[in-house]
Amino acid sequence: MGRKNRGTTKGRVSRIGSYAIAEPNSISCTTFNILAPIYKRLNLEDQSCRESDYRANWLSRNHRILDWLLYERSSIMCLQEFWVGNEELVGIYDKRLGDAGYINFKLARTNNRGDGLLTAVHKDYFRVIAHRELLFNDFGDRVAQLLHVELIAPYAQCRNNNVRQEMLIVNTHLLFPHDSSLSLERLRQVYKILQYVESYQKENKLNPLPIILCGDWNGSKRGHVYKFLRSQGFVSSYDTAHQYTDADAHKWVSHRNHRGNICGVDFIWLLNPNSYRKLLKTSWGNVIFGMFKYQLRRASLTENDAFAFLKADSDGDYITYAGFCEALRQLNLIGHCYGLSAEEIKDLWLQADIDGNGVLDYSEFQQQRVWNPTWSEQRDGISDEASDDDVVSDTEETIGFSVKNAVLFPTEVEKGTWPEDYSLSDHAKLTVVFSPVRMLCCQLSR
Repeated sequence: MGRKNRGTTKGRVSRIGSYAIAEPNSISCTTFNILAPIYKRLNLEDQSCRESDYRANWLSRNHRILDWLLYERSSIMCLQEFWVGNEELVGIYDKRLGDAGYINFKLARTNNRGDGLLTAVHKDYFRVIAHRELLFNDFGDRVAQLLHVELIAPYAQCRNNNVRQEMLIVNTHLLFPHDSSLSLERLRQVYKILQYVESYQKENKLNPLPIILCGDWNGSKRGHVYKFLRSQGFVSSYDTAHQYTDADAHKWVSHRNHRGNICGVDFIWLLNPNSYRKLLKTSWGNVIFGMFKYQLRRASLTENDAFAFLKADSDGDYITYAGFCEALRQLNLIGHCYGLSAEEIKDLWLQADIDGNGVLDYSEFQQQRVWNPTWSEQRDGISDEASDDDVVSDTEETIGFSVKNAVLFPTEVEKGTWPEDYSLSDHAKLTVVFSPVRMLCCQLSR
């Protein structure tokens, strides 16, 4: 990166930095896939030539990454593809971040390839209550980190001692979608993260509190992971800050992958404690039915054609379980090692068979879940009602967040282009500024 380009971009970062540091009533969060040296290709003609073989190269690049991170000085840093397998690099990050006042947590992927996650929170802003590691131990060997923290800054909006100032932070890096058969596996990874967060809250008897999910999701706003998270009440902070809708997906990018394609895959998701969610299992079923419908529409099937396709050779005007399974197989949702399990198929069937008579008639197909999944494709997925098994006993005030600003670096990516002279990573750095606000949350009985 040339001197001129650095100075221009730095001014933009300084604007974010001023929000995060100068204003006492804001916190900031950065997510950044820093491209592990073991994956960075130095020669397109020789794919085996990686940066990890050239110490001067990876050392220089990572010092520049740290320069940018420490200049910006976000309250929260979530890094992906951190080279945990290299002790020298780990030591550099520990020293420089530690000297700047950060508490660091590192987690390697479970396949021993050498990369993983680093999450750092600044001790001027947070007291760490707990840190948990989530190991998927399945295809892709992905991991996630969960931090339960308490805000310790004297936020003017929340000085009342009765206002809880705790939050959960999650950092992860999902599987790269090498082909369409892996879409289910990536959804499973998100589902497991949300399951883990939910179980942590229940085990620790936590009422609703803000949750920030950071990372490289390896999926765009057009993908099923994006829709699934929205169905659970999460909002994309960058899109919220810029008032972007789904129709604006082309306006920004955050990654140029090894195929040369540019896409927006890096998100900081926010769930506030006053946002109610559907039951997680119900949302999971809805997202699978959404995939089901997507595949049917890709085949240019109308509603009537889709019903006939599912009905197959059934003698009656209904869909049998066997016909349902055969349709899943033809749509590539089962029949391979990453497909739906027998238990998942049965759960889907039970959700679709509303009257429980063992078959799906046209009304169940059309009006219920199969053709018209009940999740919202127009809203942010926030339900106005508590989930069925949540009983509101009383209310209390807690902290939540409004999105104050969000910036991608380098700035060109905010216009949907990728600068050729950008060399820090193959991902853009996303920083969001949040303002704490007081809000009522429901104290749920369990």
